[in-house]
Amino acid sequence: MAETHTAELWQNAISDPHALLRQATGLLSAHAIPYCVIGGQAVSSYVEPVISLDFDIVVPPERMSEVERLYQQHFQVRRFKPFFSISLGNSDFRVQVQNDTCFDGFIERASLRTVLGLELPVASLRDVFMSKIWAAQDPARRASKRQKDLADIARILEVYPHLREILPQEIAARMY
Repeated sequence: MAETHTAELWQNAISDPHALLRQATGLLSAHAIPYCVIGGQAVSSYVEPVISLDFDIVVPPERMSEVERLYQQHFQVRRFKPFFSISLGNSDFRVQVQNDTCFDGFIERASLRTVLGLELPVASLRDVFMSKIWAAQDPARRASKRQKDLADIARILEVYPHLREILPQEIAARMY
């Protein structure tokens, strides 16, 4: 019931008239391209969700060009390093496709979880937590993004305090 409420809240809060998320994940499934959800939406699948206009997925590096070509046939694609972003029409919502080698193994360890009302493969809790630590430590990321990463880490630790044992002291010092 809570997931239904979350999905409805998200649909009402974000302009996504073309159901970009359904189309993007549906194309991957239809072409047998493995992927998993990472980032803030993955965090929200494990803890109390927050609204975000970004939806991050990771695909195998060897399939990245294929995914980009596939998405170019259906969506507006913007290339960034090391990812690309897709959108559709005047939607506020974006799907960001990552393939950084730091995500190696995430897809294989992923499991189905409810995300925004859809059953999707989501990176394991430990992988999501570690990726948030890496992001918070990345000096190339905007300061506001690193603050959001710290907030995501705090949200995870509130529900899964056992993960504190793998939290680097440098990150803990920035949080508390």
